[in-house]
Amino acid sequence: MLSEPRSGRLAAWGNALLAGLVSPDDAVLAIVGEDAVHRVEGLPGESGPVGLTLALGRLRALGVTGLRVALPAPGHPLGLSGPPDFNARALDAEEAVVCHGAALGLVPEVYEAGPDGDVHVEVVWHCLAVREAPPADVPSLGEAERELAEALREATAVLSRLDVTGSGPVAEAAVDAYRARAERGREVLAPGYPPRAVRVLELAQRVGLLISVAYENGHGGAVSASEISARALALRPVERTARRAQVAAYNAFVEERERGVR
Repeated sequence: MLSEPRSGRLAAWGNALLAGLVSPDDAVLAIVGEDAVHRVEGLPGESGPVGLTLALGRLRALGVTGLRVALPAPGHPLGLSGPPDFNARALDAEEAVVCHGAALGLVPEVYEAGPDGDVHVEVVWHCLAVREAPPADVPSLGEAERELAEALREATAVLSRLDVTGSGPVAEAAVDAYRARAERGREVLAPGYPPRAVRVLELAQRVGLLISVAYENGHGGAVSASEISARALALRPVERTARRAQVAAYNAFVEERERGVR
């Protein structure tokens, strides 16, 4: 969770484009980010891969009015609704976008191309049929915010007690430095999202960064098998809660539209 998921960028800026809040050029620029190019294959009515601008226009013509994010993990089909083939591909990619208004979903496949020293990233989004059903295990923004705050307090207490690297000021400094680099010049969410969604996503990303720092810095002071196990048990539910909150934030645009807020 050190970086913003590609599905999050596609959903957020795709939603802003579908709502007429940004231009196609601005939306595509934000979605592609530092990648070289994104294409979409398998779109109904298209015989081969097409660029993002054409793909988003085609999705609108097919009746798509919003985009949701799924961030599944083994044993946790977060944001998915089936069928099994789509779920399996989304689980392999650890992310997907599910369309609202048409039974379609998009799963990214990432390629590296180019010679050593000049490698660039290309992304192909595979468009597949999905089941029209409520997404699995996605909380409301309010629920996500409460769960995240509680999980963070519990995990911080456990990690501090075990003297785990990743729970103290050194880890906080590393997180702040990373965020300063990663977020320079970018918006947390696209235009049109409610302030609470921005707040929840920022907290979820911060929690995710803390978890990543804890994992990447070894076992810290947790030297016994039981302490290592306790640390893993403490981090696992927090990571799950952070992913749920992230999905709730990205999906807030569509959820508000369904409730008639916008």
